[in-house]
Amino acid sequence: MAIKQEIFQKTKRTCLYDKHLKLGAMMVEFGGFDMPLLYQSSILQEHKAVREHVGLFDVSHMGEVTVKGKDAERYVQHIFTNDIAGAPVGKIYYGMMCYENGGTVDDLLVYKMGENDFFLVINAANIDKDWAWMQEKAEGFDIDLQNRSDYYGQIAVQGPESEHTVEKVLGLECKELTFYTCKTVLVPHSTLHTPQEIIISRTGYTGEDGFEIYGSHEYINECWDKLIAAGVQACGLGCRDTLRFEVGLPLYGDELTQDITPIMAGLGMFVKLDKAEFIGKEALAKQKADGPAKKLVGIELFDKAIPRHGYTVLNMDGEPIGEVTTGYHTISSDKSVCMALVDAAYSKLDTEVQIQIRKKVFPGKVVKKQFYNKSYKK
Repeated sequence: MAIKQEIFQKTKRTCLYDKHLKLGAMMVEFGGFDMPLLYQSSILQEHKAVREHVGLFDVSHMGEVTVKGKDAERYVQHIFTNDIAGAPVGKIYYGMMCYENGGTVDDLLVYKMGENDFFLVINAANIDKDWAWMQEKAEGFDIDLQNRSDYYGQIAVQGPESEHTVEKVLGLECKELTFYTCKTVLVPHSTLHTPQEIIISRTGYTGEDGFEIYGSHEYINECWDKLIAAGVQACGLGCRDTLRFEVGLPLYGDELTQDITPIMAGLGMFVKLDKAEFIGKEALAKQKADGPAKKLVGIELFDKAIPRHGYTVLNMDGEPIGEVTTGYHTISSDKSVCMALVDAAYSKLDTEVQIQIRKKVFPGKVVKKQFYNKSYKK
């Protein structure tokens, strides 16, 4: 009992925790937080709601770090693989933070909020690690670096009806936002006489059009209540993973780790080697020039068996050549597919491979990592 209590006490809760219990969610530990896996519906129903209509996610477990000051842009350029030089206010960039050897610290979003003002969104499981690393790398820069993860709550409204839903239900104008742009909005505060500032961005992790909203815990709770009352489907981590997987989006800990570089993961387009410098540049430039020893690929099985994380990938001679990072029988395409990190020699499309699933071996072939076409609004 004492051990269970210790584990329970270490698990964090988002500002929407009570809302999940009220909706009958199945709760699981993820990234150090007690999060909804699914609600009283099913992963299938929640997945289809996002693909066909609109779904609502609690993503308040994500971390937020602000970087402001004279050297803010120079600092972000130093720790970030993408190039934000001269970025317009309101633009968002995806990229990675890397160790000197090219391994991935985390993948993240960088929001340009103003001149010398940046908003960084990092993964929940990495908040403490990232924050310590960012502080260490801030030496010598004239910046104000703050971890705001405890202040912000965050929801994601995702799906083809998301724009209409955000405008009609929440009263937030968002039509002018294009993919990977954001804005700040002053909204009324229910108890204070002064309005509060929120951030709304046209971003998401589902492959569908959608928005993410950052604000105080109180405001995010109000938004959640309005959306649920309007009939929007609450969606858990289960379909969040199936949705992101179908469109080939990586999950840190699976497709990106301290041992899996952005080049190995096929994310070289977000590594701007023509930048003057950034941490890990030399190692990543060498890896790109030489070619990585392993590459992340998609694999489609010819059978209905489901490949799972950690399962061994074999060549046709039965020799181990890699491991599955994520695998499902996809909801949208009705195929058994996975992403896997394999020896580069076996990464070419249509290469025949096998996957060891328990005591049996199932044949398949290398395919593109994107198993469903994205539907973003450009």
